[in-house]
Amino acid sequence: MAVEYHLTIKEMALELRPRERLSAHGAQSLSDAELLAIMLRSGTAAATAIDLANQLLTGFGGLRGLMDVGIDELQGVRGVGLAKAAQVKAAVELGRRAACRPGASRPVVRTPEEAAGLVMEEMRYLDREHFRALVLNTKNHVLAVDKISVGTLNSSAVHPRELFKNAIRRSAAAVVLLHNHPSGDPTPSPQDVDLTKRLVEAGEIIGIPVLDHIIIGDNRFTSFKAEGLLSY
Repeated sequence: MAVEYHLTIKEMALELRPRERLSAHGAQSLSDAELLAIMLRSGTAAATAIDLANQLLTGFGGLRGLMDVGIDELQGVRGVGLAKAAQVKAAVELGRRAACRPGASRPVVRTPEEAAGLVMEEMRYLDREHFRALVLNTKNHVLAVDKISVGTLNSSAVHPRELFKNAIRRSAAAVVLLHNHPSGDPTPSPQDVDLTKRLVEAGEIIGIPVLDHIIIGDNRFTSFKAEGLLSY
C-alpha cells in the first residue's frame, strides 16, 4: 500500500509557513486557506491546519458558506472540535461586522461603484432578499443606510411609505435603492423594474429623487442608472 507523506507546518520552510508569511508580507498575501489555518492553529495527525482549512472551504462552499454554516455542522468535520468551530465562526463574524460598520466620517457616494462598495461584503452573503436605501444629503454624504424590508429568496415587497418615511425624517436630498439577489446574479427581474418605476415616481412626488437602484450579486452588481433603466 502506498503511503503519502505530508509535511507538517512546522516542517515547512520558514518562508512557507502562514504565520511567518503574514508577518513578513502582510495578511493580504495569504490565501483564504492559509488565513483560516492560522485561526485553526493546528491540524490532526493526518492533516495539517492548511489541509483542514481547505477541507472546510471546499466542504462548505468557501468563505460565503462558512458564514451560514452552524457550529454543529463544523464540528461534524474530523479534527474540528468546539474550540476550532467557535474560532472559525467568531473570525467570520468579525469580518462581516467590520465590512458593514461605517467609519467615523460619513462616506460620500457619487458613483454606482461607491454605493455598491458600501454594502457589498454584507449583502452579497444574505440568504433572502433585503431591501435597503442609502439616505443622502445635498453633498451626497450618506446620512444612513436604512433597512426597509426583508423578503424571500427571490422577492422583496417594498411600500413607498416605508422607503421614504426615514428619508423625510432625516431631511434627505436623495436616496439610492439597494437590494440583493441571493442567487448571486444581479440581473434585474421584470418585478425589479416595475418596483423601481413605482418608487421613482413616488420620490418625484415627495421631492426626494431616487438617484439609482443597485442590485447586489456575489461580488458584482447592476446599476439601473448605468444600464439606462431609470426613467426620470
